[in-house]
Amino acid sequence: MINKLSHYDEKGRASMVDVSAKTETKRTATAQAFVKIRPAVLKKLPQNPKGDPLEVARIAGIMAAKKTSELIPMCHPLALSHVDVRAEVKSKGVQITSTVSTSGPTGVEMEALTAASVAALTVYDMTKALDKAIEIQDLYLLTKTGGKSGDFKRGSQPSSKK
Repeated sequence: MINKLSHYDEKGRASMVDVSAKTETKRTATAQAFVKIRPAVLKKLPQNPKGDPLEVARIAGIMAAKKTSELIPMCHPLALSHVDVRAEVKSKGVQITSTVSTSGPTGVEMEALTAASVAALTVYDMTKALDKAIEIQDLYLLTKTGGKSGDFKRGSQPSSKK
């Protein structure tokens, strides 16, 4: 049986979930995105006149995680305890990985996904003068921990808490 989508009320209208009765637990989420860039453009990253694209992307991702509730209408504003964004050059582009944590009544999956996506968009912005065909690919949640729904790891089923 498929669970009811939590962001809709009994009349089908979008609504913010009431998390006031939920238990506060430590919650983490890790997401990723990949920015596909031609090797010739990758070689030019260190000489970017706008600055180091990977460092700017890292900072942009951290800032984005903190602003998620302002961008996605039904997200709760959360006091994040930690945000880590990494941008690593690979042979075919830049791998972005973001990890977000908090202790609270709701998860940080959207914050991790927002951080990864904005970091990827920032890499694009910082390098688009060299190649407009850059692609942002594979944005998805890798893991999440905490909360009533249990832990999730990509490639496995969420564990149930008993």
